[in-house]
Amino acid sequence: MTEPDIDIDAIHKALANPVRRDILAWLKAPETHFADQLHPLSLGVCAGKIDERCGLSQSTVSGHLAILQKAGLVTVTRFGQWNMFKRNEAVISAFLDHIHAGL
Repeated sequence: MTEPDIDIDAIHKALANPVRRDILAWLKAPETHFADQLHPLSLGVCAGKIDERCGLSQSTVSGHLAILQKAGLVTVTRFGQWNMFKRNEAVISAFLDHIHAGL
């Protein structure tokens, strides 16, 4: 298996914001933080549920999710009318390996 290409600068930018770090933490254990979601969590977490948990406007949360997606830290899958978000564990692992090797 090949290691994914990662954009170190985009990941650092994404992780610089505490809301985005919170979203990644919530997505790490979706069954704990989004247990009331109607669709199976195996599909990901609906953007609307992330909006609710953040307590911020939909447009603000959408911007945070876009930055996480651009950095490769989350993936999005369209399911009907919903966008479902999951952590991209391969990219997260590659980033952590890079940090560990570099520092």
